[in-house]
Amino acid sequence: MSLGVIRLIALASGTLALSMAAGCTAAVPPPPAAVGRATPVPYQVGAAAIGSADARKLAASAADTSCDPTASLRPAGPPRVSPGSFMAKIRARGYLVAGVDPGTYHFGFFDPSRGQFEGFDIDMLHAIARAIFGDPSKIEFKSITDAQRISAVRSGSVDIVAHTMIITCARLRQVDFSTVYFDTGQRVLVAKNSPAKSIADLGGQKVCATKGSISLANVAVAPSHPIPVAAPYWTDCLVLLQQGDVAAISTDAAILIGLTAQDPETKLVGPQFTNDPYGLAISKRHPDFVRFVNAVLAKMRANGQWAASYARWIGAPVPAPPRARYR
Repeated sequence: MSLGVIRLIALASGTLALSMAAGCTAAVPPPPAAVGRATPVPYQVGAAAIGSADARKLAASAADTSCDPTASLRPAGPPRVSPGSFMAKIRARGYLVAGVDPGTYHFGFFDPSRGQFEGFDIDMLHAIARAIFGDPSKIEFKSITDAQRISAVRSGSVDIVAHTMIITCARLRQVDFSTVYFDTGQRVLVAKNSPAKSIADLGGQKVCATKGSISLANVAVAPSHPIPVAAPYWTDCLVLLQQGDVAAISTDAAILIGLTAQDPETKLVGPQFTNDPYGLAISKRHPDFVRFVNAVLAKMRANGQWAASYARWIGAPVPAPPRARYR
């Protein structure tokens, strides 16, 4: 397989991100957790349930039920690149630009030994690239944090974001989303020797989630009043847990399972306490691309490609794919 040129891209935050055009090969052993001490921004919960403006804003976003967040634009037919479409512009450029997570094992992670991105989210992007170019490797990947996802789409620095992104009504006012391609829910990860059984046992203790995530909001409004701690990436949270700087990590179970694969001295506890549908984020300026992506996802559900990707990255048993809903 031919790999494109790897290069460094400076993101808006000033951090460096890996960008490359690459195909997808066999699964690899779990990557190690991030090395070094993370420097998260703590969100202290005071007398009120929410102790910061950021956490309050995120909580309001998560609680917004003014729409059906799972409904997207109906495909116009099988995926087709028509003249004048946004897909035609992407084809003329020569590659799809995708915002991805470099460190969430099973979904989106960069494997330096292979020099490429892999995971369930990445498989979705390869299918889209194949539908545009006939070649799944024609992708430029940009590593972005959870907090950068919406701004990357709105600024046009990426064509699409595949980044374990939960669809909410508040987010739909800023960007558009594909149909749901994965369903999950939030749980808690602790060290194996922790006595905690659920989020209810973590009152007054530090619980890590990524900055800009719905997970952080859910920690902030938990009735037990844990102390939310924000970090850029989930691997940063894992380092904080390993060092004893936080008592737990809380996010979608699918992400936490990837963290347990990276550190077997951790365990998932408690029931799922949210319902979190993932969607691919796209600019509202390109509804034709939303319809095209939805056509690709419909094809993946029908031909078994979604199931094969799930089995490879998540494991058995393989459920039925999330049913597409259109508005």
